[in-house]
Amino acid sequence: MARVIVVTSGKGGVGKTTTSASFAAGLALRDFKTVVIDFDVGLRNLDLIMGCERRVVYDFVNVINGEANLNQALIKDKRLSNLYILPASQTRDKEALTHEGVEIVIEELKKRFDYIICDSPAGIEHGAHIAMYFADDALVTTNPEVSSVRDSDRILGLIASRSRRAINNEEPVQELLVLTRYDSERVERGDMLALDDVLEILGIPLLGVIPESQTVLLASNEGVPVILNERSDAGHAYADMVARYLGEERPHRFLTHRKNFLRRMFGG
Repeated sequence: MARVIVVTSGKGGVGKTTTSASFAAGLALRDFKTVVIDFDVGLRNLDLIMGCERRVVYDFVNVINGEANLNQALIKDKRLSNLYILPASQTRDKEALTHEGVEIVIEELKKRFDYIICDSPAGIEHGAHIAMYFADDALVTTNPEVSSVRDSDRILGLIASRSRRAINNEEPVQELLVLTRYDSERVERGDMLALDDVLEILGIPLLGVIPESQTVLLASNEGVPVILNERSDAGHAYADMVARYLGEERPHRFLTHRKNFLRRMFGG
């Protein structure tokens, strides 16, 4: 049975699209047939991070409106044969996403894929509500900053009350925390919330901690999900996150900073 996973947050710029791309790629690497949908109508960043922006002919809204079928709109990833992208429209209004239209597309995708990843817009706007509505699981993505965590708490309230599972009185959406841009050195200096603080505020299970890393920006600019960079700490953290989601036990790395040689020698 296919699983619908929304990657969501209250605040923009926390790494949702990076997380969507790497999480989807990680599932595909594990031989699961995976599709990632861009719900951010009007902006459309997922295809850039996935490196397929020049191949977009038809998009999600075209399929909803009957202007194209899924075979025409789905873009097969160049690196992973099990991974597909359904891009958003840059020219339509966000109201172009309707519950009825999105439901038809998702039900069709469930017949073809093991996992459907929904890359949600930030905040509580129309596209974000629809992305979370159909979710079985929610990867709540946040930075270790007060405003980001506060806004994510608001999103948890919406998932618990406005998702289809909540409305139909079904088993709740599984909510999992993805803490991005974590800098353990700044945490030690008191410049950033510690992991325990975030967990206490949000009260949901931790799926992954993604360290602050320049390789994330470089990978985005190159159009390659950072999980495919074998030298990247962030890429390794995303791989661990996928493994945990699939039921494997993995320790959480990158929670303490690695001191350089001189600082270790002199006890710094």
